[in-house]
Amino acid sequence: MIRPHDLLWTESVEALIFPGVSPTWVARQQLRDLPLVVRRDMPRDGAVPVGIRGETRAQRAAAWLPPAAVRRRVTPESLVAGLSAASPFAALPPVRALRELAAQPWRWAWGVTGSCGYALATGLPVMHPDSDLDLTVRCPQPVGRAALHALAQRLRTLPCRVDLQVETPYGGFALNEWLRDGRVLLKTNGGPYLTDAPWSAPQE
Repeated sequence: MIRPHDLLWTESVEALIFPGVSPTWVARQQLRDLPLVVRRDMPRDGAVPVGIRGETRAQRAAAWLPPAAVRRRVTPESLVAGLSAASPFAALPPVRALRELAAQPWRWAWGVTGSCGYALATGLPVMHPDSDLDLTVRCPQPVGRAALHALAQRLRTLPCRVDLQVETPYGGFALNEWLRDGRVLLKTNGGPYLTDAPWSAPQE
């Protein structure tokens, strides 16, 4: 099952569906060599919503990719499982933090996203020493605040800032926001909404 934050590669870039005209900076060869990032949105005729990264932060585009056009998929969890001390990014604080976390037991499935995950998957130097470490944790069942507080305390001991998203069956939310406010802006395929029950189905 393809999920948000997964990285997808395709040979059939012509299969991409854009909401309008394809941005001028989008290079077809680039799309064959680099992954697309699965994003949150409604499917379009069965196609998966994806994001395209360009060479600068300003170069971001939304599109949809039919599942049949996917030739390779890398998950956030697999990037942690495949983490190596020989990585060219091993000295950077986000990767040092990631290795430290990978050596500890976790009660949930989890993985790395953001610039760190993209760098590990592609070998491109999109991280810098001040980069945050973006993580996703799969929590299909409600988790007590005490357990999440303990997790947040563990993250504060790491050599870089960590932005952790908790994934529920209905969307994802920021751990720090939940612990601070008891309410979160839950990111769903239908758009974000404010809730104090992120493990419950959205109310119509």
